Amino acid sequence: MTGRVALVTGGTRGIGEAISVALKNAGYKVAANFGGNEAAAREFTERTGIPAYKFDVANFEEVQAGMAKIEADLGPIEIIVNNAGITRDSVLHRMTFEQWNAVIQTNLASCFNTCRVAIDGMRARGFGRIVNIGSINGQAGQYGQVNYAAAKSGIHGFTKAMAQEGAGKGVTVNAIAPGYIDTDMVRAVPPAVLEKIVAKIPVGRLGKAEEIARGVLFLVADDAGFVTGSTLSINGGQHMY
Repeated sequence: MTGRVALVTGGTRGIGEAISVALKNAGYKVAANFGGNEAAAREFTERTGIPAYKFDVANFEEVQAGMAKIEADLGPIEIIVNNAGITRDSVLHRMTFEQWNAVIQTNLASCFNTCRVAIDGMRARGFGRIVNIGSINGQAGQYGQVNYAAAKSGIHGFTKAMAQEGAGKGVTVNAIAPGYIDTDMVRAVPPAVLEKIVAKIPVGRLGKAEEIARGVLFLVADDAGFVTGSTLSINGGQHMY
């Protein structure tokens, strides 16, 4: 069924933008959340026609208010794609609490925040689709990313537990674990390092944001109701988990 309302957090740039656009093109009513860059969000809305809503996904009260505004504008939120994420890389023996906490709150606690706000409505209506964007680094770990790897690994556990709770009410909860995707964040890596990363990917290239979006479209479909508690790894064969 098209016309369902979908919230994509971190939905105006990178992988989130590709997901937002793919959902809109498939007939969903999309609300793209963003945290800070208002100029980029304005440009995104002008280019795509997708409304952008500013709120901090790490702040429960802001999430409540932001999602209430989306529902007032578009209708009940029946699909959530928890995509928002940040990095604050450092080896543990140099990592500050602020670096640790910012990543845990934005990348992991945000999943609780959005899902907690939406779950009662989803259960009452007997339908919900939640897709949490994890990471290859949450599956395999990554040097200098104990905060990021812990948050993304937590997403995979959160997904499986929530899937069990939602299954009897028509609410499916799945995760996608992207590998290295051709986004601004990955392209900012020094060329020599990027070359080494690509050399470890069996298909021989970075992934495309649209390939992650394709996975999301599958998982949120009305006829994907028998898929829940799963993690779809889209990583070019780099980590077979």
